[in-house]
Amino acid sequence: MKTSLEKLDGLKRALAVDLSIDIFRQKTDKILRGMASKVTVDGFRKGKVPLSIMRKQFGDRASSEAVNEIVNDTLVEALADAKATPASRPAITKIDSQDKDTFSYTVTFEVFPDVKVEDFSKLKVEQIEAKITQEDEEKTLEGLINQATEYKAVERKSKAGDQVTIDFKGMLNGEVFEGGIASDFKMVLGKGSMIAGFEDGLLDIAAGKSVTLNLTFPKEYHAPQLAGKDVVFEVEMKEVAAPQSPKLDDEFAKKFGEKDIDSLKKSMKVRMQVELDNRLANQNKDDLFGALLAANNFEVPQASIDDEAQSLKQEMEQRLQQQGMPAQGNMPAATFNPEAQRRVKLGLLVDQISSDHKFNASKEQIDIKLNEMAVTYGEEAQQLLDYYKADPSRLAAIELMVVEQMVQDLILASAKVTIKKKTFEEITQQQS
Repeated sequence: MKTSLEKLDGLKRALAVDLSIDIFRQKTDKILRGMASKVTVDGFRKGKVPLSIMRKQFGDRASSEAVNEIVNDTLVEALADAKATPASRPAITKIDSQDKDTFSYTVTFEVFPDVKVEDFSKLKVEQIEAKITQEDEEKTLEGLINQATEYKAVERKSKAGDQVTIDFKGMLNGEVFEGGIASDFKMVLGKGSMIAGFEDGLLDIAAGKSVTLNLTFPKEYHAPQLAGKDVVFEVEMKEVAAPQSPKLDDEFAKKFGEKDIDSLKKSMKVRMQVELDNRLANQNKDDLFGALLAANNFEVPQASIDDEAQSLKQEMEQRLQQQGMPAQGNMPAATFNPEAQRRVKLGLLVDQISSDHKFNASKEQIDIKLNEMAVTYGEEAQQLLDYYKADPSRLAAIELMVVEQMVQDLILASAKVTIKKKTFEEITQQQS
């Protein structure tokens, strides 16, 4: 076997492989003999067709199969001989079986880049810190109270904090606009869930009364046909219900799966801390890896980007289906290329750093990470642990998390780090 590796544009490579023509001929004849026992040729009994006749009638088909078998049989050795590691499946681009002495084929593929990581001390990284205050705990408890609040119909005019049930019809230029009509719509006045002026216009209105609201949609409204437009809402007040706030007692705690109020408050604090830690960890990781990506510029294989983009598309479609929304099947995977390229590049960087420093996740580290994750699952924590431990292959994702954290810690030890203080509310109100 003789191999020759040629560098093409960027990460593309072409590998030419030369073999003895006898290998091709013998492989072709073997395939033809195998076919002879299965095909029927006029004038000959099955299995008794001469090789010369088989070659004449089925030679092209046998040659094609022979090429595929030879490539499958020899490509791994040829790549090793040329010291080439493909980042994508090699594609056959040239075949020559006409030479009297040599059979040759050429495959093209992409290779992974040679990643040389920049000095971490040159990186400027911002990291966020936040603490939970007594006020944060009180607001969170108030949120639980709001969740458990029930509403009872009252015979009086509405006021802030009441839950109202309404029918409404929204009109633009005298015609009802899309999504502008609803029946038995419930909302709590003062929550700010509607456009400016809508909730204020429903204050001091008794059940059975109607009101007309002349309002204007915000200029930045998500529906462009309504953004900045003057509209009219005709609203009928069907019910006014006053909030019945629950008592903070053991019965209240049981609504949230806790035996008493002290257990609820303790559990609430733990969950608040876990949520804060997770959000801080994700944001700080993104900031850190963003700086790492910006400091290291190298090309990544397009085939890897394409594969990752396809995975991102499938993930999005699965999320839409889980939310009861139709999948965007006509959306091209290339739409996700920018994020796919970022993920592939970051993966190569993390792999290179972990390889350079011989980072490996120990069983103890993996167990610690699993237990951290399990805290957020409450009563279902054991199910999470059992799921991962039932199949070692599932632990690969946890192992990657541990290694990523080791890489982060390594970078932070050398980088120029600026600490920015934020509140619990600022962190938790940000979109995930």
